[in-house]
Amino acid sequence: MKIALFGTSADPPTAGHLVILKWLSEHYDWVAVWAADNPLKSQQTPLSHRAVMLELLIKDINVSRKNIALEQDLSSWRTLETVEKAKLKWGEHIEYTLVIGADLVNQLSRWYHIQDLLQQVQLLIIPRPGYIIDNSSLENVKQMGGKIAIANLIGLDVSSTAFREQGDINTLTPPVVAYIHQQHLYKCQYITKKRFSTP
Repeated sequence: MKIALFGTSADPPTAGHLVILKWLSEHYDWVAVWAADNPLKSQQTPLSHRAVMLELLIKDINVSRKNIALEQDLSSWRTLETVEKAKLKWGEHIEYTLVIGADLVNQLSRWYHIQDLLQQVQLLIIPRPGYIIDNSSLENVKQMGGKIAIANLIGLDVSSTAFREQGDINTLTPPVVAYIHQQHLYKCQYITKKRFSTP
């Protein structure tokens, strides 16, 4: 059995996340996804809201296999702890693949106990528009024992950061937009004005 582990800050989850999850669903037996705090980011939306938005996004994905699930109990600041939780949940003899965006590759060498982590999972890198995968960083990870694959997927040119800074709801799915308005998250009034203003 092959399980994809995909943690994301999901602040908020975008249509780009949806495309990635659909692709993972086609290539893995089970896709475990969760909202995670990023220690390198400040002023994040409360994790509980991000988990709800991620679940709304998952429910909006139309895949025949129904093999994508919010596994919020896997969330941890340390990815190694996440993998340990996954092994307790599904067992040791599963092929675990950690899914990361191309923008994280050059940070991997600074992750907590990265060599221990690389012995327990394979890495799948998702290309992102605007990010060049750094070959020297890839080589460093391989030298630490990393088994790396790069997904044959071109993600959408959207990001959570762009939404937070520009308020473009076209990057989000309708259920996530509705939740943001309901809970008055982000600059909710600004988003409403942008949505309904005429050129």
